[in-house]
Amino acid sequence: PAEEVEDASELTKRDRSHLENTLKLNEDKPADDFSGVLQRLRKIYHSSIKPLEQSYRYNELRQHEITDGEITSKPMVLFLGPWSVGKSSMINYLLGLDDTPYQLYTGAEPTTSEFTVIMHGPKLKTIEGIVMAADSARSFSPLEKFGQNFLEKLIGIEVPHKLLERVTFVDTPGIIENRKQQERGYPFNDVCQWFIDRADLIFVVFDPTKLDVGLELEMLFRQLKGRESQIRIILNKADSLATQELMRVYGALFWSLAPLINVTEPPRVYVSSFWPHEYHPDTHKDLFLKEEISLLEDLNQVIENRMENKIAFIRQHAIRVRIHALLVDRYLQTYKDKMTFFSDGELVFRDIVEDPDKFFIFKSILAKTNVSKFDLPNREAYKDFFGINPITSFKLLSQQCSYMGGCFLEKIEKAITRELPDLLGSIGLGKKPNVLSCDITGCGETPKNRYKKP
Repeated sequence: PAEEVEDASELTKRDRSHLENTLKLNEDKPADDFSGVLQRLRKIYHSSIKPLEQSYRYNELRQHEITDGEITSKPMVLFLGPWSVGKSSMINYLLGLDDTPYQLYTGAEPTTSEFTVIMHGPKLKTIEGIVMAADSARSFSPLEKFGQNFLEKLIGIEVPHKLLERVTFVDTPGIIENRKQQERGYPFNDVCQWFIDRADLIFVVFDPTKLDVGLELEMLFRQLKGRESQIRIILNKADSLATQELMRVYGALFWSLAPLINVTEPPRVYVSSFWPHEYHPDTHKDLFLKEEISLLEDLNQVIENRMENKIAFIRQHAIRVRIHALLVDRYLQTYKDKMTFFSDGELVFRDIVEDPDKFFIFKSILAKTNVSKFDLPNREAYKDFFGINPITSFKLLSQQCSYMGGCFLEKIEKAITRELPDLLGSIGLGKKPNVLSCDITGCGETPKNRYKKP
């Protein structure tokens, strides 16, 4: 009988019109042209943020320099979750790749061992990870730092699909609970973190028949901290259970995830079966279809708000660069104050790096600028940072000014408080006022800087 069921589901496929309508795939209206906004965003980044970033070598602290490819890239949707929960099937379904030569490989055993990036291209083709990382116009060139072993596990697929003109999908290897990270041969968690940091929407997919939350999944949720608003949890293959059983599983899922997600508002959970076949008879078809449509609306919303998210991302980055510059400046100022004609520079500085609290380095930043203590970087990170970058290789902020170009610190502060919020305002004019955008970016917050002489 099992074989008969298989055959039956092979025959009937569901109607896809709701997909096309919700995602507006048939509309010929040109997508919003944001090229002018992107030009301004790049200009603000290059003229007001990057000089300070380079001058204080911020990328050696966070391993992160923003490339032009990242500024202009499309929104990214990341699929995470245990193995064989239907992540690849879901992407095949959304893009209608089933039964085409380019469908992502799916099956009951762990099948996806690569990070697969599905993006738009004029014709179907596969791109090696090494080629993707070498192309600086794409936003994936920073992935080179994870090494050759990882690049062999990275693959790109170009598909001529209307949805991919506006969004990029990333399919990840399933989490296998009894596997050690070392067995993967590359820093799996670091790679996941890189994608999580850049994703506009994160789908964490579960299968109702295997809800084991083990160490690797716990680790993953730890990495998702701070990104709760981007997370959507999907209880896939929901039509494989009877209603009563499904309710129990839904409760069990929340129970096992509760300790991992500590937010006041639980993340949105979608219960449905994301694949092309008809739902099993005697299951809640209407519910599953409604859930699927609200997930598609969610996806659409991310596409609509992509510019707001991009500006918020750059602004967040600028705030971190500014804090880093203020800290290095403080370390340097303390060093200069402590140095006398007879003192040994290296010893003096080692003393400061070993115990910054003795010299109120972090405290003075909190007192003199409106930096939140939660945004301050880890002091251990500065031991490593100054281990590679001698303090004498930096200049004080007060010396980073030129007659024509102005001061680095003033420029980044102007970008954070005025230019980026103004840019955000300019895109809001043509759209419905988006309540969320200021929540994300905190437009009202003004950095005070009491280091400047009146």
